[in-house]
Amino acid sequence: MLGYGDPVADAIGLLRPRTVIGPNLRAGGEWALRFEPFPHVRIGGVVRGSCRLILDGHEPVLLREGDTFMLGNPPPYVLAGTLDAAPRPAAPVWAGAENGFVRIGAESEEDVYLCVGHIGFDDGNATLLTDLLPPLVTVHPADPHGTRLAQLIEHLAAEVTVAAAGGSLVQNHLAQILLVHMLRAHAARTDRPTGWLGALNEDGVGAALRAVHADVSHSWSLRELAEISHMSRSAFAQAFKSHVGIPPLEYLIQWRMSLARDALARDTVSISELAQATGYRSESAFSTAFRRVVGSSPAQFRSRARGRPRSAVSGN
Repeated sequence: MLGYGDPVADAIGLLRPRTVIGPNLRAGGEWALRFEPFPHVRIGGVVRGSCRLILDGHEPVLLREGDTFMLGNPPPYVLAGTLDAAPRPAAPVWAGAENGFVRIGAESEEDVYLCVGHIGFDDGNATLLTDLLPPLVTVHPADPHGTRLAQLIEHLAAEVTVAAAGGSLVQNHLAQILLVHMLRAHAARTDRPTGWLGALNEDGVGAALRAVHADVSHSWSLRELAEISHMSRSAFAQAFKSHVGIPPLEYLIQWRMSLARDALARDTVSISELAQATGYRSESAFSTAFRRVVGSSPAQFRSRARGRPRSAVSGN
């Protein structure tokens, strides 16, 4: 409940990521595969060769060797060798994988070699991250983080095809490291708002965010957070809302309720213990805040959660 003091680590930990990597794709000649929408994140990269990524409603993107990509709550999209190829459904092709590979066309030196996968999150808190992501993020080897991401894709692709002890664990950790580096790359770009991801790069607002995450049970005031940011209260409140999208104390409440939903869904602590851990002086005050944000009492939420799969637990 106390977190790491690192909003990215805290958020990803709370999201309980479930990763599925592979199979890898080797393709040559005229080919195109159409993928259906998927919650919540698709990741991938080009190990060798090049291909096109065509996302509904966007211009085609040329992906070259070493490029990595991340799709946030993607609509239908196509991976293709050429723009002229007629797409076919990817699912039946993926179902025919052997030894961690899908093969399209005759083998040649012009083959494209792709590693792709997806990361799903617990539905109740998934919007903590997915609401911040654009439909597509691409990182090239020459970009900041690009070389490291290209190396990660190569390692991940190799793990998919090797039936070694602990392979699934290695894939899971590599995929999460890949996700973090993609988030860092996205947050470092200043040409689009990125919510709390972008705010982490702002010294004052970022310091306040890290303080909140380091001690969520503290009774934070606007004055305290402004002092941490070395700003006046009015300047801090304006800067925080500008970067994060909501006022600082509202962010604190939202984060506390995200932690509370997770704990209630897993039935790990009593409601009174949860109230104290999230900074409320009484169970009544906690319940009032929870009902305002989530729309039900903590007891009602926990009761409903007990009857549903964990990945399906929602805050609505």
